[in-house]
Amino acid sequence: MKFTTFQIAFGVTLTAAKAQCQHQWKAPGPSDFRGPCPMLNTLANHGFLPHDGRNLTKETTVNALASALNFNESLGELMFEMAVVANPQPNATFFTLDQLNVHNVLEHDASLSRSDAFFGNNHVFNETIFNETRAYWTGPILDADMLANGKVARQLNSKAFNPNYTFTSTIEAFSIGEVIAPIVAFGDLDAATVNRTLVEYFFENERFPAEFGWSTRTEMITLDIITRLSGIMSNAASLITTAAPVVSTRRRDLHSGAFSG
Repeated sequence: MKFTTFQIAFGVTLTAAKAQCQHQWKAPGPSDFRGPCPMLNTLANHGFLPHDGRNLTKETTVNALASALNFNESLGELMFEMAVVANPQPNATFFTLDQLNVHNVLEHDASLSRSDAFFGNNHVFNETIFNETRAYWTGPILDADMLANGKVARQLNSKAFNPNYTFTSTIEAFSIGEVIAPIVAFGDLDAATVNRTLVEYFFENERFPAEFGWSTRTEMITLDIITRLSGIMSNAASLITTAAPVVSTRRRDLHSGAFSG
């Protein structure tokens, strides 16, 4: 359970953060590294992480997460430890954003905004894929059910059309963390909701939505907060129901196959 919580927490880091006014957005250049993680890319675009996406050490990562996400230090250290495994060098002390592109290390099938590796580019924003996800975001305020529905739909699509589809329990933990990330970064932690406009802007631009009135939250993010939200999202993503079924009060016409009053 502890390891799963770590994975969930890392998933949040891949897709959630917030910006300060002194960190102006700058698009990546042709020699800058970027990966499959919208928020790590955003952190680099705003200069919380090195803009070139290289040499991301523990100190650099922890400081970026503290100033951008208001993660506490222990959570920031955990994020780094989960990411540094992408560096193939033994006993690595840093990672680069492009190292996260290796399939089934941290990057995985059924992303909310990236194509599966089987189909080609697995790390650049894909509008078609993202449209599949947000088709289930049916209101201006996204709740756990809407976010979870988009996640499950992406898994179903990937499983149906990707002959190499892989989605282990480890990947599920990362995926849950990624889905709760918009709530952690931009939303209401108590209600587990988030403004759709902010989330769409973030995914499409890899930029913080300050122009829409969003600002840094003052509450420090801890592993306890992430664990609680991940439980909410796991329940929402489950296709197993526990409540008593709704019983129809109408009689079924067995001859016509229709319902009659």
